[in-house]
Amino acid sequence: MLKMYVIEFEKEKMILRVPIEKTKEIGVRKVSTKNQLKEIFEILTGKAKIRRTMWSRRAQEYEAKINSGDIKLLTEVVRDLFRSDSQPEQSYSERQLYEAARERLSREVAVIEKTDEQKAVEKMETILNNSNGRNEEINTED
Repeated sequence: MLKMYVIEFEKEKMILRVPIEKTKEIGVRKVSTKNQLKEIFEILTGKAKIRRTMWSRRAQEYEAKINSGDIKLLTEVVRDLFRSDSQPEQSYSERQLYEAARERLSREVAVIEKTDEQKAVEKMETILNNSNGRNEEINTED
């Protein structure tokens, strides 16, 4: 008999069934720990790192980080693309990437903290807004 993990995505009204022996192969990982959550919040308080490369290239890099399955890389995207009310508005594509990253990260934070997604978003954005490192660190690579 084939044993499976059943993952339910309430928001999308979707159920994903993954054979247990295929989880590593397809990139399913365990939910982050409380210690990893502390690291996530530390990353959020850091300086945003913005590279001075063409937007299309940065967008590809952000997309790769979002889809990597690495919670720290996902957190970096949220930190780097976050804009407070006093900062310039984001482009449509920048906003889409930010929202995709924020949604994935907030879901994980909500599971770890046993709360709902909206409270997780509020906590993350409070950390981002209160961060001393809101100044951008600009890299001129490439």
